Amino acid sequence: MNYELDWLPPMVLMEAYENDWDRYLEALYKHFKNDFVDSRPKFNGQNIQLKRYPIERGKEATFWHLISQGQNEETRLPDFRRCERIRWPRPLIERFRHESVRCWTNRRRGEIRFLIALADFSYVTILSLRKGYLLLWTAYFLESEHQRIKLSKDYLRSLTLTD
Repeated sequence: MNYELDWLPPMVLMEAYENDWDRYLEALYKHFKNDFVDSRPKFNGQNIQLKRYPIERGKEATFWHLISQGQNEETRLPDFRRCERIRWPRPLIERFRHESVRCWTNRRRGEIRFLIALADFSYVTILSLRKGYLLLWTAYFLESEHQRIKLSKDYLRSLTLTD
């Protein structure tokens, strides 16, 4: 099924900043700040908070999670697919009931997480349940078909658990 995604903002490309990483980083942060610091979205009526610490270069930990990848916090590297889509987490959160979005819960490391993905499972935003609020954990683009299939199976499994 082909869904319209015209509600997603355009990607933020590094080329628009003459491939200058510092300028690009500031533009990415400006979008993040606008969407999650200066105003706060809600998910199904619940407040969304950020992981603030550790603050690096004046930017919250959640911001770094949205634009980089890696297991170790100290050695995460920029992920340009994540960077380009910095403006996508908020619209996904706000449209979690849209026909082109899939939303479900799972457990990871003892935490309940809400996964909000595009219907083709190419992009996902993850919120972690905390006492009284949700934490914007991360968001990322899934490049491989294998990753997308794995995510879609997780979604389908969640449907069978609720039937």
